[in-house]
Amino acid sequence: MTSEALHRLPSEPVSMEEALTSMARDRLHNMEAGPPTPVVLPSTQTTIVIIESRALIRDCLLQSLRMLTKGDNVVAFATIEDWRKATVQPPPATIILLCPAGRKAGEKCVDIGRLPDNIPVVLLSDLEEAEQIFEALDSGAKGYIPTSIPLHVAVEALHLVKAGGVFVPASSLISSRRSIEEHAHAAKNQGYGMFTARQAAVVNALRQGKANKRIAYELNMQESTVKVHIRNIMRKLKAKNRTEVAVLTQDLFPRTGRD
Repeated sequence: MTSEALHRLPSEPVSMEEALTSMARDRLHNMEAGPPTPVVLPSTQTTIVIIESRALIRDCLLQSLRMLTKGDNVVAFATIEDWRKATVQPPPATIILLCPAGRKAGEKCVDIGRLPDNIPVVLLSDLEEAEQIFEALDSGAKGYIPTSIPLHVAVEALHLVKAGGVFVPASSLISSRRSIEEHAHAAKNQGYGMFTARQAAVVNALRQGKANKRIAYELNMQESTVKVHIRNIMRKLKAKNRTEVAVLTQDLFPRTGRD
């Protein structure tokens, strides 16, 4: 029985014509109102894109992340160009794990700049210096994962970036700050102004005859970074070798008992 027929008194008869007319009117009203709007739930699946040129490391990362990131789609490519060729339209929830092995800090930042702005980029690097981390963040990276942290921590870092956060390794920043503070007194007495505090610490170590590996250990940096600092120091002093660096800087640093 229709809504109009129900409002009649029980004693009033309802004709078949009236009932059909009321039913048609009710149906027309429902059609004009339109069908209910379906509720579309956002997809929770994340696509993690690994960019790693070394095949063995690329495959290891791919298999490991697939095991630990349940429900996520993990793919790997050797270069950014390979990823672009294979991806016409990146999925909405995409994170790029960029692994520029053996590249200089400036080159890594150039790679970040080549990627779409709307896709968060996380850098995986062997370097743990605060300078490298801040340079990557300034270039647009949303995370910096050093290779010294456990795999499960790296996975949680990706989850943080997925949720809209930024990941930086606190241990690296703390140790770098401590190291800089330990050598800051040398920088305060610089009469030279041409060196950064980090370069000043390297110069002090060179004057004490320390090897690159020892300098890297004491200053909490990679040996390759020590070599870069030494090249820059030699260029500024126009020195030809480490011995000349020690001689040219002997009057620029306060003397210690080890000199």
